[in-house]
Amino acid sequence: VQLVESGGGSVQAGGSLSLSCTVSRLTFSNHCMAWFRQAPGKEREGIAAIANDGRIAYANSVKGRFTISRDNAKNAVRLQMNTLKPEDTALYYCAAYLKQDPWYTPANFRYWGQGTQVTVSS
Repeated sequence: VQLVESGGGSVQAGGSLSLSCTVSRLTFSNHCMAWFRQAPGKEREGIAAIANDGRIAYANSVKGRFTISRDNAKNAVRLQMNTLKPEDTALYYCAAYLKQDPWYTPANFRYWGQGTQVTVSS
């Protein structure tokens, strides 16, 4: 199974970025997908998840600013990030295959991408 993230970069506060993750060698439509992030010196944080039935959950820190979506035909999950803040600066990871709840616990996902950097300047 391979997860490949793209779309990270640098942006000023208030700006937007869109991240994408494509998945191969997995029956994508059967599985929950999620985005996590990890800032230097901090633990990996679950920020958004979308179940195979379309149910969505967000961390409070991104609710109302970030939107997760999936395209089962393309084996892809997307994270639209708006109104970005400097505290959103982190390495963002895509995760697949939720083994058990809760979704926001990193150990509960089986497969991970390599991460893509998002930097928000003030």
